Amino acid sequence: MSNQVGIKLWSFTGKMKILHLSWMAFFITFMVWFNHAPLLAVIADSLGLSSSEIKTLLILNVALTIPARVIIGMLTDKYGPRLTFAVLLAVCSVPCFMFALAQNFEQAAISRFLLGFIGAGFVIGIRMVSEWFPAHELGTAEGLYGGWGNFGSAAAAMSLPMLALFIGDAFGVEEAWRYSVALTGLLSLIFSFIWYANVTDTPKGATYFKPKQTGAMEVTSVGDFYLLLIMKLPMYGALALLTWKLSPEGVSLLSSNMAIAAYVGLVALFIVEVRKTFQINGHLFSEEVPEMHRYEFKQVAVLNILYFATFGSELAVVSMLPLFFAETFSLDMVYAGLLASLYAFMNLMSRPGGGWLSDKFGRKKTLLILTAGLAVGYLAMSLIDSTWPLVLAVVTAMACSFFVQAGEGAVFAAVPLIKRRLTGQIAGMTGAYGNVGAVVYLTVLSMVSYQDFFLVIAATAVVGFITLLFMKEPKGSMTEIREDGTVELIQVS
Repeated sequence: MSNQVGIKLWSFTGKMKILHLSWMAFFITFMVWFNHAPLLAVIADSLGLSSSEIKTLLILNVALTIPARVIIGMLTDKYGPRLTFAVLLAVCSVPCFMFALAQNFEQAAISRFLLGFIGAGFVIGIRMVSEWFPAHELGTAEGLYGGWGNFGSAAAAMSLPMLALFIGDAFGVEEAWRYSVALTGLLSLIFSFIWYANVTDTPKGATYFKPKQTGAMEVTSVGDFYLLLIMKLPMYGALALLTWKLSPEGVSLLSSNMAIAAYVGLVALFIVEVRKTFQINGHLFSEEVPEMHRYEFKQVAVLNILYFATFGSELAVVSMLPLFFAETFSLDMVYAGLLASLYAFMNLMSRPGGGWLSDKFGRKKTLLILTAGLAVGYLAMSLIDSTWPLVLAVVTAMACSFFVQAGEGAVFAAVPLIKRRLTGQIAGMTGAYGNVGAVVYLTVLSMVSYQDFFLVIAATAVVGFITLLFMKEPKGSMTEIREDGTVELIQVS
């Protein structure tokens, strides 16, 4: 760990330099990932897109992020955050430029699908920050990283329309959105070099622990082997759900044969993953892992479910809240969008707040309180109707968002304390569950009323609260083995 004591926000040396550069990199990934959202109306006019084609672009934008977060988590653990983030930022600038140059729906769809990969950048910084900060500061540091980086999508929503207006004066309205989108890609490309030149994977003299093998997550008991396979199923289910949405039963981007091929491909991929998981963990069926080297995968499973309810609901609610306010209170979309943005704005303080509370009062206790608040918050939102004063509805949404985003901060205050060499993979799987939640909740929204949608989220928060009872508070230390065979104990409390 860095020798610098405490978290000094205005410092740009040592571990604080790493924290600031990490949230900046994450901020840029989210800005690129959501650079289309505030410009959708102009893009639709420019490319002649129908309403269903616009909705398809939104679906495609998050589709690849589910497997990408798992893959990037593995690559981070193997090659380190310095190289992995630099490559991701540089490579993902290419589909960003492709989208800026798109001339029709097909080209726009392919580039948006590929851009889903940049949404995986989040997991890289989780591992980087965990290498630089001690356990008693880790929740706050990860919360700052997540909250400030997550603000990239809100920054895109606020800045890109103004940038497009400014560019439109010089190059014409038709081309303005293209330059705005391309500039975010250029920013990503430039920052990849800044990142690589200014960070190291660990403080000087510290060891960067890597998994013994890559290709699947290591577990340390037979029961955990089966639990890992069970926890993989919802991710494949979400991808199957996305395939269904893109099939003739949904928006007809895929033909029936292509959809069937996608389903078969998902089944084949799951079989391959089961095989790879057995290759890496098959020894558990013949020999036990020594007690000091074990970790409990149920800790990961609980955090997955909680992130499903927290980040999954945030992604879903952010996309529907403007329309909800507009329809419920008969507002114009600009005003409704402004009010709804307050929900995302809370990220700046709520997520770091959740991490700080976790450091101060314990991981499990904080998560229990925030998850209970989450359930009550969404229950309250399900009661909002046109008879409510508008200001009360907005305050209710903001209060709910505090518990949602503080819960996200508390989840990732615990993730790096499970098994250091697997932190990227654990963060990748937990992060992917957030996207799975978004897919499930948005699918539910397309079938039920707004009130029932909020009730479903409240119900899943209750499920999360119950699973939390099985989580153990991280205590003592976790064991890792250096390359020379010596053992290092890493404090987690």
